Amino acid sequence: MPAAIRPGDPEQVRDLFDRIAPSYDCLNDTLSLGLHRLWKRQAIAWLAPEPGQRLLDLCCGTGDLALVMAEKVRPGGLVLGLDAAESPLRQARRRAARQGWLPVEFRQGDALDTGLAEGWADGAVMAYGLRNLADPAAGLRELRRVLRPGARAAVLDFNRASNPQGAAARFQRLYLRRLVVPLARRAGLEAQYAYLEDSIARFPTADQQGQLALDAGFAQARHRPLAAAQMGVLELVA
Repeated sequence: MPAAIRPGDPEQVRDLFDRIAPSYDCLNDTLSLGLHRLWKRQAIAWLAPEPGQRLLDLCCGTGDLALVMAEKVRPGGLVLGLDAAESPLRQARRRAARQGWLPVEFRQGDALDTGLAEGWADGAVMAYGLRNLADPAAGLRELRRVLRPGARAAVLDFNRASNPQGAAARFQRLYLRRLVVPLARRAGLEAQYAYLEDSIARFPTADQQGQLALDAGFAQARHRPLAAAQMGVLELVA
């Protein structure tokens, strides 16, 4: 097996997503039985996007959330997708080019330092991104900074069980070791998907995420479990 990827290492994580980008959407559909699309739409539903809004998709990957949100902010709105890895962004831009009427833009950028003005966004999502940041607390602070007061944000990711010996945690380990990694191995991506378990192990629990969000300046924070607590969405109000 190739050398393990260190969770939170910005260069290694960027290289990981550059490597998996061509297979990312197909593997997501296979490994979640397509349910990741439902979970992402639930995250967007929390935002309740409206025409004319400016929305931000942090760690946007191949752009699927950004494109859905762009449909909802027409006319007069804009969706900006930011990601540190260039290969997923190329795929996102190709997707957007096939739907040229959508108000969406993709840029390479750092979720810890977006360069956007304070209060720039009317809402934001981050799907499967917070867990990969070198400093999740700093990521939440930057997310709060770029949101206008009262704006909503949704952070979707794997859920780290508070009890590592409980049924949910045991099922998650079984799913990752017996299904995810073997399927990824067939695509030549064993190390990239073995990384998932290590990254979840260092990820804050649901309660910890909520507290980090409040410490970052959010007025409200609620973590809602999804998929029998295998996933979760952190619903925030700035």
